[in-house]
Amino acid sequence: MIIFDKALSLDNLNPILNLIKTSLPNGGIVLIKGDLAAGKTTLVKNFVAYLGIKENVTSPTFSLQHIYSNYIYHYDIYNKGSENFLEMGLLEELEKDGYHFIEWADNRLKDIILNIGLNFIKIDIKRLSNNTREYKVTVDE
Repeated sequence: MIIFDKALSLDNLNPILNLIKTSLPNGGIVLIKGDLAAGKTTLVKNFVAYLGIKENVTSPTFSLQHIYSNYIYHYDIYNKGSENFLEMGLLEELEKDGYHFIEWADNRLKDIILNIGLNFIKIDIKRLSNNTREYKVTVDE
């Protein structure tokens, strides 16, 4: 079910940040999809700042996972894929309290998360211009 479908300026992501916080008030999983340079890491960076955490947020493309303030987990499985994510035991990480942002999550990983009963939302980001993105948020697909 689609719960949000709007174009937003990168200068004001508060509507999507508020939605993440209200949809997952105690933490949960956020699956993020979008082309290269769509703004996946930018979304995570803004959410970390929104929570008042003052840490440098960068893409974990090569390290696979970054953790901010022991509460925000940021994964990028573009290079390794969901198979490697599972083989490395990172599925167990998703049971830790906090927010888990997974860039490039595929349908296999989404189905596994759904089947084990973890809370998640899915955000598709589409680049409309240099400073504007369309955000489509779905739950329980």
